[in-house]
Amino acid sequence: MSGLRTISACAAVTFLAACGAPEPDTGLTIDGIVTISDGDYLASTYRDSTLAPADAHYRDLLSTIRIRNGEAEIRHAEVSNSVTSAPEVLALAPDGGTAFVTERLRQREPGDTRATDLAPGDRLFALALPESGEPTLIDTATIATTPEALAVHPAGSHVAVVANPPEASVLQLVPWDGTEFGDPARYDLAALGITGELDSPRGGVLATNVQWHPSGRALAVNITTQDRVAFFRVDITPSGAPQVRPWGAPVPTGTDPFVGRFTPDGRHYVTSDWGRNLHTTDLAERLPSTRSTVGVIRLADLDSPDGHRSLTPAESDISAEGIAISPDGRHIATVNMRGTVFPPGTPGQAESATVTLLRLDPDTGTLTKIGDYPLDGILPEGGSFDPSGTYFLATVFEARTPDTPGAGLQIFRVGPDENPGLTPIHRVPLPHGVHHVAVG
Repeated sequence: MSGLRTISACAAVTFLAACGAPEPDTGLTIDGIVTISDGDYLASTYRDSTLAPADAHYRDLLSTIRIRNGEAEIRHAEVSNSVTSAPEVLALAPDGGTAFVTERLRQREPGDTRATDLAPGDRLFALALPESGEPTLIDTATIATTPEALAVHPAGSHVAVVANPPEASVLQLVPWDGTEFGDPARYDLAALGITGELDSPRGGVLATNVQWHPSGRALAVNITTQDRVAFFRVDITPSGAPQVRPWGAPVPTGTDPFVGRFTPDGRHYVTSDWGRNLHTTDLAERLPSTRSTVGVIRLADLDSPDGHRSLTPAESDISAEGIAISPDGRHIATVNMRGTVFPPGTPGQAESATVTLLRLDPDTGTLTKIGDYPLDGILPEGGSFDPSGTYFLATVFEARTPDTPGAGLQIFRVGPDENPGLTPIHRVPLPHGVHHVAVG
């Protein structure tokens, strides 16, 4: 596979009103929406390892979506990606003109029928996102195998990637000059003090998330198997590899801090603590039956050697995966798949997923839960606020039943302080397997 191939020009989409929603807002306008879809996996692949039927012709896709006055213009390009990573393998450059995507697993080859047939991924892609026309591949970098997450430096100069090849969990900083990648700088997390003692690959260390501090001077890396987040100072000079060193001791979190985000003011780091049992591969035993939590870490001053501390967490909903923070830092949302991955009639099965909305006090770091809001579909993962903070967009991987809305984006309106909450207003149909969204 080449990694990326343009497959369509433009498609105009008629919105589907969400169940129980008001009439679609025909004046809705959101530019710069980008999604990725995994064409190899079905939701059931997590249970039985069987890939999507080859004759379904699903593909790994990047989609650009521009909504103008209630009408969506969508363009697709083929780019290798995998739903098996966190919903953190897509990010946009600060100007929104470039998308970066990495692949935990490569696309299927002819004859592949099982999840174990898929080769480990080892590529980072950069795609141009023109205002008109199709996304196009700019450059590809070879990185460590099984990349789990990426993040773009606030100045756009580097893409940080965490990966978990068998020999070591690694952080990579890949230079980007706007047209091509430079040589990745690689840092073994064990050499940075993140070690494990289990009799398993990497000592049991699994890094699932990386995020840049808004200043660009530090990074956070979530170590989900050890229930902690590690922080690193990063000094980038015009010449030589960036200097990376620990910024204080790793901070304990709730169980399974799969993903996280810095608040826009850089004072806090917020985690979505999924709560899985990572010591089993049986899906029913692995997924939690209790609510996930959202944790908050109050950060030390950037020039202080230590002083981070955990604050009181709040509940989200069962099996919260993706997390997003509004541009003003006042709202946090998690996308919760609940038991939608289980077949109807089986223990733990849930017909509806949800989105949880919380309010964050930027001074104290206190979280207040506003509510859980239904999301129709199976295996929703990623979510993002639009740049105004007026809307929240959540991905849906598959339809719940043949007669319910299928894969796509559910768009919610975020309520004002006097009437807080999420109101579903639009559903944008998209190809099978949508699992992350970014808005630039």
